[in-house]
Amino acid sequence: MSVTQIVTSEDILLKLCHSVSHVLSHTSGSRVTHAAMVQNISSTRLKPDLGCFSIFDGGFSGLVVINFSAASAVEIYRRYMLNMGMPESDLAFSHNSDEVGNVMGELMNQILGDFIGKVSKELQTSISQSQPKMLTINKEITISIDANLDEPVIRRVSFMTESNHIFYLEFAMDKTEFVKTREFELDEEFDPDFLIEQHGNTRSPWSQMAGKGIVADDADDLLDELGI
Repeated sequence: MSVTQIVTSEDILLKLCHSVSHVLSHTSGSRVTHAAMVQNISSTRLKPDLGCFSIFDGGFSGLVVINFSAASAVEIYRRYMLNMGMPESDLAFSHNSDEVGNVMGELMNQILGDFIGKVSKELQTSISQSQPKMLTINKEITISIDANLDEPVIRRVSFMTESNHIFYLEFAMDKTEFVKTREFELDEEFDPDFLIEQHGNTRSPWSQMAGKGIVADDADDLLDELGI
């Protein structure tokens, strides 16, 4: 007899925490971790020094807020840019810089994209998000959302960068449960670069099709795997 699997709001929060840690660690080439303890709070707030928020809707509704201290924002920004190959002399030093805000907003977008992709696949539901908004602020701001949340679940989780700088995720969503009624297979994830390497070389598949390493049938197989 199969055991009924239930995914709760707390499980969804954990998936979001994993997306934050995974995306920031991968893009910055450093270690970003989250606390094992989750704090129950009464409302979400944008706080100094750099706050970012995005509203999502669909299978469930909610709000994601990330509050970066100046030190954590600048560290993540600089590690990200260095990991991208930018010279250190060209990088900003202040969290007030537009460049820092733009990069952190893009990283927030990547975090939510990773989270929504996993949730949509694993919970078989559809979620959309608003464009993340990044604000440099000097005073605490209370963010209220008109999302008609039923029994809202509101939580705060602390994160730590590799240099021990702290930032916080605040998360509000419907209190909900997803119940697994039957077994299903998740779509397999693939890395296009890995697939190209599997076929013998890392050059463009288009040049390989032109008689430089992959014959026509092999190229067709590769494109099928890539979904092109």
